[in-house]
Amino acid sequence: MTEARVALITGAGRGIGRGIALALGTRGWRVVVNYRGNHAAAEETATGVRSSGGEAITVQADIANADDRARLVETVMAEYARIDMLVNNAGMAPRQRMDLLATTEDNYDEVMHVNLKGPFFLTQLVAKTMLGLLDNDHSIAPKIVNIGSISAFTASTNRGEYCISKAGMSMMTMLFADRLAEHGIHVYEIRPGIIETDMTSGVAEKYDRLIADGLTPIRRWGTPDDVARIVVAIADDLLPFSTGEIIHVDGGFHLRRL
Repeated sequence: MTEARVALITGAGRGIGRGIALALGTRGWRVVVNYRGNHAAAEETATGVRSSGGEAITVQADIANADDRARLVETVMAEYARIDMLVNNAGMAPRQRMDLLATTEDNYDEVMHVNLKGPFFLTQLVAKTMLGLLDNDHSIAPKIVNIGSISAFTASTNRGEYCISKAGMSMMTMLFADRLAEHGIHVYEIRPGIIETDMTSGVAEKYDRLIADGLTPIRRWGTPDDVARIVVAIADDLLPFSTGEIIHVDGGFHLRRL
């Protein structure tokens, strides 16, 4: 019997991360539900994964912290002895939206540490772990998925640090894709648009209006499941001749229209 594959999903307690965890659970994956502070939400995700047919554990770790990153990977390896997929999903908006000319270094540093520095060094750590696994088993096909944002190319001058962090993640995707391709580790970026999550709940009325007015060719909100379906396709190895790919899940927002 083939051993069930293992996915490490950061920020999997809610929103897009939870949607990905549940979708992989239906495929029989073992899911590591990482969370920073909301233990109850993470446990709800883990329960959902188990109910859908997978296995799950929860691991508290702040990916912005080097010691926490190391402990997270050590915990996964101690529990499952493998990592087949890393999903860099954890991210945050600035705690306070501020004009570009007023934003502070503290705001900038916090967002960049969570959204870019943390994922970069976690990917470095996991990639090394995957390379070690490949030395012993050439049949596995590890993958890394970065959850980006349309903010990588869409300017929002009242949350510039967030936009910069997501633009940086796009280059991070290309760099790791280039470096790891020779080893058979493929790296992808999924770029969600307007997705119905806790992060967007405070601006729901604004986006309801914009979507109704034609902001996106597909005139509806995206859902965590829309993003999760792409992760499942990657998990099922349906993109074997692609790496460094940007996959838009944005209702066509990225199209340039007249």
